[in-house]
Amino acid sequence: MKFVLVLVAARDKVTLTDTMVARVRELAAGGAPAWLSPGEAAEIPCMNPPDFALVRAALDNAPVDVMCVRDRGRRKAVLVADMDSTIVTSETLDELAAEAGIGERVAAITARSMAGELDFADALRERVALLEGLDVAALERTWRRTAIMPGARALVATMRAHGAVTALVSGGFTWFTSRVAAEVGFDTHRANELLDDGSRLIGRVAEPVLDRDAKRAALHELAATRGVKLSATLAVGDGANDLAMIADAGLGVAYHAKPILAEAAAVRVEHGDLRALLFAQGYPAASFKE
Repeated sequence: MKFVLVLVAARDKVTLTDTMVARVRELAAGGAPAWLSPGEAAEIPCMNPPDFALVRAALDNAPVDVMCVRDRGRRKAVLVADMDSTIVTSETLDELAAEAGIGERVAAITARSMAGELDFADALRERVALLEGLDVAALERTWRRTAIMPGARALVATMRAHGAVTALVSGGFTWFTSRVAAEVGFDTHRANELLDDGSRLIGRVAEPVLDRDAKRAALHELAATRGVKLSATLAVGDGANDLAMIADAGLGVAYHAKPILAEAAAVRVEHGDLRALLFAQGYPAASFKE
């Protein structure tokens, strides 16, 4: 079999049953299914990707993610992950703006940028300029409110345990990526540098801005350093700034993504958490690390 169809249920909303899996197997003309996590995740070998709309209909449109990946080389040697709304549940820049009393104004710009309506670098400079004069103590207050995305620790720890290099590459700020990388266990991190005068933000970031092209370049660089082809890489993100790296990765995943990315990505996670990326690689839940 050339492909594997992976079904992952949103654990808090639905239980994946043998009957549901059997219906999908028949539709996909697949081989014998295997459970990766009873009631949560199963995989079905198949010769060709099925019609996803028909698969979802066979599942009664239950909150189950449907992913089809190539059987060969499923487990990836490089992970590149976006941070905001991917590895953490919030947009850290928007949360920082809330400290300045301009949260809604900045969030509106962020939404347009992530939807691909604005140039990312220009939008970032515009938002950061609005933060001029904000006390740097606001960074720590924002960090205390920042929550790690469910499944993030398991994703990174499990891939690292199997020899993968893991990198957090964000259009956000190194002040946050350094802390998130340490908290979650990433090998390395890259982001933009938010400038201050020692006590207050000066409304600028260091140039050049880490944007869509820089994320793509990071993916290529990390693969070359690890000594693997791009087919052995995994990239995950949620917005327009992640389009290039997700297009180039061997396994590019749109995670609870904005429409512009969701429509472009071959693999989407819309219901489950980041553990779905481990299931897509064939890891059973019993092998997950934390």
